Amino acid sequence: MDDSTRARIDAARRHFSPGAVYLNTATHGLTPDTALDAVTQYTRAVAEGRFSPADADPGVERARASYARLLGVPAENTAIGAYTAQFVGTVAAALPPGAEVVVAAREFSSVVHPFLARADLAVREVPLEHLADAVGPDTRLVAVSAVQSSDGRIAPLEDLLAARDAHGARLLVDATQAAGWLPLPADRIDYTVCSTYKWLLGPRGAAFLTGTAEALAELSPLAGNWYAAEEPWNSLYGGPLALAPGARRLDLPPVWPAWAGLEHTLALLEETGVGAVHAHNTALGDLLRTGLGLEPAGSAIVSVAAPAGGVERVLDEGIAVAARDGRLRASFHLYNTEEDVERLVKALTG
Repeated sequence: MDDSTRARIDAARRHFSPGAVYLNTATHGLTPDTALDAVTQYTRAVAEGRFSPADADPGVERARASYARLLGVPAENTAIGAYTAQFVGTVAAALPPGAEVVVAAREFSSVVHPFLARADLAVREVPLEHLADAVGPDTRLVAVSAVQSSDGRIAPLEDLLAARDAHGARLLVDATQAAGWLPLPADRIDYTVCSTYKWLLGPRGAAFLTGTAEALAELSPLAGNWYAAEEPWNSLYGGPLALAPGARRLDLPPVWPAWAGLEHTLALLEETGVGAVHAHNTALGDLLRTGLGLEPAGSAIVSVAAPAGGVERVLDEGIAVAARDGRLRASFHLYNTEEDVERLVKALTG
């Protein structure tokens, strides 16, 4: 990394206070001090009877705009909700009976289950490396995570975009394990969905949907509600429902404490820059791989075969990792250092 990038990473790291070596962002990101303060203030306001729901709206809109800038998409093409599966379900509900949906094999359930829940869809699971080749003239939608939760493999998005264009399909990308550290061509992707409590460092309970104007026009609100109305605070009782323009008509009511913190985590990531975060995170991921005799892969998530008792030994050393599919998964973000990697390598090989 150059000096400017290193300085931005160092400045961002000062906002975190990990109690141990934390290499598990792929499960949940750490909360920076600015977000912790905001959530604490929200909770205190609620406890003291000072919270006004309408006062939360400006923070939600700041978070919407910040996320849109991070992804490089218009804010008017960005909807808010609580969970990824809600928005994948919105896309699934728009498909006609019999539509073919191609998904990556062993994909995270929130990307797959909303389609499987519709018995009238034809869902095909294909190995990630063959996903683009599996798209054909009968394919209506391809759904994939930009980065696989289980092992950190990065989806071939350019190949998938080319396959989509060749066959007139739609492409849905789950950015939950990517947004915040991996640059994405989100402006060219039909639909992106993202839960924000991992790499975007927010409290659990906030999610985004973005898409192209043409693709979003095909969607209808799966759970029509007052917050998706053109005038939410004048739409609390009865009908009619006048939906908001653009993606806002797909909004779901915000989980207020999540959004109180999220606007601050997104501001920190914007200030640091996705390029700088990408350089930092992937450098640590590749340092772990080379330390274990593996080829670099350019991912912030690393999955390795652990020796018998290896995961338990690592946890006993005070290093937070995850066990996925019988393997050890480590994931790196702003608060991690080369010393963290060295401790993990030593715990695994010493």
